[in-house]
Amino acid sequence: MRGRRKASAGPLPQRDGIDAVRVRLPEDPGGAWSTVGEYLVARFGGAIGAGRVTAMLGEGRFVGADGVPVRGGEPYAAGLSLWFHRDFAPEEPVPFPLGIVHRDAHLVVVDKPHFLATTPRGRHITQTAVARLRRELGVPALQPAHRLDRLTAGLVLFVVRPEERGAYQTLFRDRLVRKEYEAVAPYDPELALPRTVRSRIVKERGVLAAREEPGEANSESHVELVEHRGALGRYRLVPATGRTHQLRVHMNALGVPIVHDPLYPVVEPEGAGEDWDRPLQLLARRLEFTDPVSGEPRRFTSGLRLSAWPEG
Repeated sequence: MRGRRKASAGPLPQRDGIDAVRVRLPEDPGGAWSTVGEYLVARFGGAIGAGRVTAMLGEGRFVGADGVPVRGGEPYAAGLSLWFHRDFAPEEPVPFPLGIVHRDAHLVVVDKPHFLATTPRGRHITQTAVARLRRELGVPALQPAHRLDRLTAGLVLFVVRPEERGAYQTLFRDRLVRKEYEAVAPYDPELALPRTVRSRIVKERGVLAAREEPGEANSESHVELVEHRGALGRYRLVPATGRTHQLRVHMNALGVPIVHDPLYPVVEPEGAGEDWDRPLQLLARRLEFTDPVSGEPRRFTSGLRLSAWPEG
């Protein structure tokens, strides 16, 4: 079921760290809907079935701004706002903690584990960093300033006060945050490093892997070899842009795909469940920026380590 994605300030409290969905009844010049129930069935019945929509109405799951349940037989009224909680499919818990790196009145910076999405998307709703943090910290207004790929571990910055979120998001949008990553990948003594990789990356909706294609570059990554042990190397990656899967695409293009990458160079079949023992060996190691609220310099470092490169 799809509704408005924007966080709601409506009458329903969060459930499992997720905001209620707000739906506004549109204008109906043709008189297609005589009741609220007819509209809701028309809008959501194709996704979850007319019977389920009717049952939710009977259960009082749709409420008005006053928090009072709205029944299906009520006359249609254009402009009326309703709130409801979606039904969440069962999700396998991600068995790794969210480490708190920094917390103050403005920011919460966490070490996100591998396999945990930053925000709700697709089949990952309650098992996301933002939902878990809201529940664990008791801060329902918490919102991420940026996103980190689900399979990548490391630093993610969350904003405590909704009115300040835009200022921190602007830092990431305008590339005013220095992001440094660490990766474990094959060691190739013939690969000349350090180097800056630039290419045009295209990611199509519904296609798992991004691809490089000819044309003007829209991505840039600086790649350095920090050290190597036998067949593996530890790399420092500094992206200047933020295309989807950018670092993974660029490492693969260099002939040293990141260890345990399920997409590059070969897309592995989905549906087998998570292999917790084979996390993608990519870590968001550092974030540096000038705080737009306080004006002070900020520098955060992850406390996580990549399992393919143990301390030694």
